[in-house]
Amino acid sequence: MFITKKHLSRRTMLRGMGAAVSLPLLESMLPAATPLRHTAAAPTGTRLACIEMVHGSAGASKYGAEKNLWSPAETGKSFDLTPTAMLPLQPYKEYVTIVSNTDCHNAEAFELGEVGADHFRSAAVYLTQSKPKMTEGSDIFCGTSMDQLYAQKLGQDTPLPSIQLSIESLEQSGACSYGYACAYTDMISWASPTDPLPMTRDPRMVFEQLFGDGANDKQRAEFRQSSKSIMDWITRDVARLKQKVGAQDRQTLNEYLDDIREVERRIQKVEEHNASGEARALPDAPVGVPDSWEEHIKLMFDLQVLAFQAGVTRVSAFKMSRDVSQRVWLESGVRTAFHAASHHGGNPLRIEEFGRINKYHVAQIPYFLEKLKNTADGDGNLLDHSIVMYGSAMGDGNVHNHKRCPLFLVGHGNGALQGNLHFKAADGTPMANVHLTLLRKLGLHDLEVFGDSTGEVSI
Repeated sequence: MFITKKHLSRRTMLRGMGAAVSLPLLESMLPAATPLRHTAAAPTGTRLACIEMVHGSAGASKYGAEKNLWSPAETGKSFDLTPTAMLPLQPYKEYVTIVSNTDCHNAEAFELGEVGADHFRSAAVYLTQSKPKMTEGSDIFCGTSMDQLYAQKLGQDTPLPSIQLSIESLEQSGACSYGYACAYTDMISWASPTDPLPMTRDPRMVFEQLFGDGANDKQRAEFRQSSKSIMDWITRDVARLKQKVGAQDRQTLNEYLDDIREVERRIQKVEEHNASGEARALPDAPVGVPDSWEEHIKLMFDLQVLAFQAGVTRVSAFKMSRDVSQRVWLESGVRTAFHAASHHGGNPLRIEEFGRINKYHVAQIPYFLEKLKNTADGDGNLLDHSIVMYGSAMGDGNVHNHKRCPLFLVGHGNGALQGNLHFKAADGTPMANVHLTLLRKLGLHDLEVFGDSTGEVSI
């Protein structure tokens, strides 16, 4: 093999009835005496994970800005996260790029009839930075989102160009409120100005999307009822593959398959509990959706890591909440419902309370980051080769404005970002400038404008 440079194809899959499992990068996929960067098995481009959390931040209020409840006081590389909601990111500071003081102008009301509908525009604006057409009908119109521009350009050689995930219920249709169709509120990825992409809430559906082989609904139902693992269907392929690869690859393969099995086991455990007849906190949710928000978040993060690791996709969009959500997170130490907490009335104590909710939300992200960092990927790890973007198209939820919107990036993106940086934009800078900068760094060099962008930012 050394002389002939024979090697496994990067597209090798383990197949069985109802299963098609892509593989992570193995040493056996690299031709002998050939640098990784010169092979077809090289890490397949930067992974892009776009996360939206609604209702803005406490730091966008006058009091919150003075107390640095969202972004740090210092810019550059010597910044202190201690007073901010981003303190949970401290262990990953070398990977963190904060971009503060940007606005989402296209989420604002342009005409009198649009006043009050900020919650029903914001989600559509976050990744498109475009103005949603006010309509309750099927003639919706916004813009192509940044994740989809990247997927259309550089994601066509993966089994799934992108995946779209959500946590809250997104099952409404038609008109939501204030003259806007629910499509604007429920979805953040737009394949074109008229084509929003549905978000998947059920971890079981995501799992089957990543590791199923297109079996029909009946076969999938029979598979679930059998209580078998997807691993049971690919045993022969696994055994054959292990005979072809070395000890290190066998260990990598075992760890990867164990991770898939563990995620599957947790999904099965949730389904068993929810089908037991016991009272549920979310009685209307699909059987695969955990009642625990944190467990739901972790499952969705684990599924994204597996998808990135195996090259199933390199693009994900994740909607962690829904505008006007009244969910209560007692774990944050706050008993006030989310939407109500965002309407703090300018009261310093209530702003501090909302800031604790913001910090609790950010505290979920390190779980994802740790998984990415601990997953080897070619000559580095997945966090080296990824960009995770977290933010909102709303600024101060109390007054429904879209100024000083929260936004941070984590990851080095194959060298696109250095990390350990706080860049504070000039007043009035569009968040679209950040999106344009990232898209160009990700390979869309010919992109002249994105949304209402006016140029790049120095990140």
